[in-house]
Amino acid sequence: MHKISRKTSTAVLLLTAGISFLAFYMTTGVEAQQGAPRYVFDPTWPKPLPNNWKMGGVTGLAVDKDDNVWVLTRPNDTTEQEDNAATNPPTAHCCVKPPTMIHISKTGEVIGSFDAPQGHGMDVDSQGFVYIGQDTVRKYDPKGGKMVKELPRVAENQPQGGGGRGRGNVDPAEQAKAVAAFRAKYPPTTPQIVGQIEEIRLDEKAREMYVADSYLGGRVMIYDLDTFAFKRGWGAYGKPLAQISVNDADREYKPNGPMPKDFRGHLTLNFANDGLVYAADRNANRIHVTDKQGKFIKEFIVAAETGEGGSTGGVAFSQDAQQRFLIISDLTNNHIWFLNRADGKIVDRMGSMGDNGGQWYGLHMIAIDSQGNIYTGEVQNGERVQRFVPAESVRGKLLSQLAGMR
Repeated sequence: MHKISRKTSTAVLLLTAGISFLAFYMTTGVEAQQGAPRYVFDPTWPKPLPNNWKMGGVTGLAVDKDDNVWVLTRPNDTTEQEDNAATNPPTAHCCVKPPTMIHISKTGEVIGSFDAPQGHGMDVDSQGFVYIGQDTVRKYDPKGGKMVKELPRVAENQPQGGGGRGRGNVDPAEQAKAVAAFRAKYPPTTPQIVGQIEEIRLDEKAREMYVADSYLGGRVMIYDLDTFAFKRGWGAYGKPLAQISVNDADREYKPNGPMPKDFRGHLTLNFANDGLVYAADRNANRIHVTDKQGKFIKEFIVAAETGEGGSTGGVAFSQDAQQRFLIISDLTNNHIWFLNRADGKIVDRMGSMGDNGGQWYGLHMIAIDSQGNIYTGEVQNGERVQRFVPAESVRGKLLSQLAGMR
């Protein structure tokens, strides 16, 4: 009989707890369709962060060509109590704010980092350059974090009430006047970025960059990847930019109600290998499918009853040749949804809200590597990254086997 060391026993117990819990919630609520991907929580990834870092909310996540993971975090999310080691003199052993960009290997170790302004949405190209969404898109050399290119944006911020982030008491009449003036000056056809960036996706084969900004509920904007020149864009249902409404009533939406004419808000996107583009309008619980020229094809609704925050967050695809399944992160319900890409039918869901490994508390970002491993990033009370491996993979079977050694 083989003896198991204390170290191995401890690892087995940890794995057992995580995997056993996962096995319960993967099959709750939705009958899984045969062939839908199934996943096992991997408690061994990532390793603890170095340098006493405490991760903030995760607002961007991307896998590079080597299957290593880039994490965009918000260091300013760390609380005063979590930053005690950085005081002078330190008042506790933990912690220190991390850099905004953290590069984690496929085995879980931090292999690089750099500081940049906090942002939202990111991607990385095959040369290793990192593109971060902030008030615009900026391209960074990861070796030292030098900004090497910047997408043009309008010079002014949106006034409060127009999707901007103003503060204080504002007279409603003056507010409406300011918003109307801003929208007249910067119509929906404005080729520069207006507002904030929600998502970035790089199409290196076509040398194009897809950007979702937050203006007027969200616009899909495509730029030349080399020159950053504007090429084309569209709104909900593939409508030309010129047809996006400046009337906020056209973006109104209530759970289980009719869909708004324009994107409601927090627009993310991704494109499949066959050229279809999936734009997830999170605050309206829907996904719009177009081609790369913006021709509207169909609309998928996900958990239409979901209220504040919405259900359709990040968009990813299964790693089979046909990319049969859409894999959608849900911030409000803290699920990952698996949809048939052909018809949008929900075939499975994974996860629930909670603090345990394998649960989520603010499931915000999602990415998938070439092996089909899912990586997730959380905001709110989560503020962490986690990995889930295909149940039928070698690692998935090993983790399941260890869980069975109870």
